Amino acid sequence: MQIGDKIVFGEYEWRVLDIQGDNTLIITEYIIEQRSYNDANKDITWADCSLRKYLNGEFYEKFSEAEKSKILSVEIKNENNQWYGTNCGEDTNDKIFLLSIEEVSCKYFGDSSSLLYSPKKNQIYWFEKKDVNNEKRIARYEGESWGSWWWLRSMGRNNIKAVYIHGNGDIGIQGNNAFYGNKSDGKCCGGVRPTLWTKMKITMENTKSTNRIS
Repeated sequence: MQIGDKIVFGEYEWRVLDIQGDNTLIITEYIIEQRSYNDANKDITWADCSLRKYLNGEFYEKFSEAEKSKILSVEIKNENNQWYGTNCGEDTNDKIFLLSIEEVSCKYFGDSSSLLYSPKKNQIYWFEKKDVNNEKRIARYEGESWGSWWWLRSMGRNNIKAVYIHGNGDIGIQGNNAFYGNKSDGKCCGGVRPTLWTKMKITMENTKSTNRIS
């Protein structure tokens, strides 16, 4: 197994982001659903948002007991927004989580650290529309042929906004509203790509040429 491989775990197809010894970091290959970041219009951080509660509760419970035994609880570092200095809250211990600004811009989708730590003059809302790594961050929802936007766990330019990945792979570092948006029900529903560390044994399946966790 190598970084970039696809595997099947539970009901979903996942992409391998990192391998550390026997532990493997995986993210869903596709956007699996659309939800708001938080269920109330107020200042929030990852530690207290309703999306974190959902991922580590209702979503986690979708896995079988055997699958749960392979999902690791890990410490999640929540660094302040690198452009705005927004407080992203306390570090957390999670089984299921979302990626951060630093993780999508420097670690797992190519190295764009120079853009993150040295923004251009008057650069406010978008990370970089011409970033060569944008294409690696594009994700699709329900078989769409175009990319849809999806949440990160980091807060945006204030604590009622969370950072997201645009449909073209650019990082919306200013953030989308965690609750209110342009949906008819008043909620800003962004794509969700759960991420987790798992301790696993990998075997090859003949179908779909995809690895399966066993």
